[in-house]
Amino acid sequence: MVLASSREGPNQASLPAMTDAFADRDETELAALVAAKLCHDVISPAGAVMQGLDLLDDPSAQDMRDDAMALIGQSARRLLAVVDFARVAWGAASSAETFSGPTLEKLVRDLTAGGRATLVWDVAPTDLSRASARVLLNLAYMTLGALPSGGQATVTVRVEGDRLKIEGLAEGARARLKAEAAAGLAGRPLEEGLPGQWIQPHWLWLAVGRMGGTLDVQVEEGRVRLAADLPA
Repeated sequence: MVLASSREGPNQASLPAMTDAFADRDETELAALVAAKLCHDVISPAGAVMQGLDLLDDPSAQDMRDDAMALIGQSARRLLAVVDFARVAWGAASSAETFSGPTLEKLVRDLTAGGRATLVWDVAPTDLSRASARVLLNLAYMTLGALPSGGQATVTVRVEGDRLKIEGLAEGARARLKAEAAAGLAGRPLEEGLPGQWIQPHWLWLAVGRMGGTLDVQVEEGRVRLAADLPA
């Protein structure tokens, strides 16, 4: 069982706990929402690659060849970052059972490169299990996503006794959680808003619950804190 809570800050209501994950939806719908999110993340860089290739094939656009090659390179790197991140954050990541802190940091930095927020990575454990790595990646991504106008996202991981503590602290002038994200992190079904912005927070909630951990969410003015407490 996983509990999600929020200590009230300005204009922030409490997020109730839920114990029956995804009770109103079947597994095929969950899979469909995950697939839709992945398609959404992939389509933009894939489309940009095709746009660059079209420019290379256009005889009247040969003066834009350098721009086309730059577009293809940038978009291909973005596409690879999306796929590499998804393999761990959403999937089974081939046969790997553990992931190093630097490897996970690179996955997050590559995916969020060009964003307005600054990432501070403070992960003490040398290696994390596949399940813990999945929680860390999604929590780090959500922390950065809480800073649409910039700020500092600090991600820390510590082992305390038999517990693994993963925390994301977003600090910035407009730090916030969208309603869809708040619902997903609390284990609530999506009632209004965009499914694509609900499924990843809900996936994080489910991943923590699958490990028998707890997820705490606190939102205050200029500050969002996400904390997962997991068995080490």
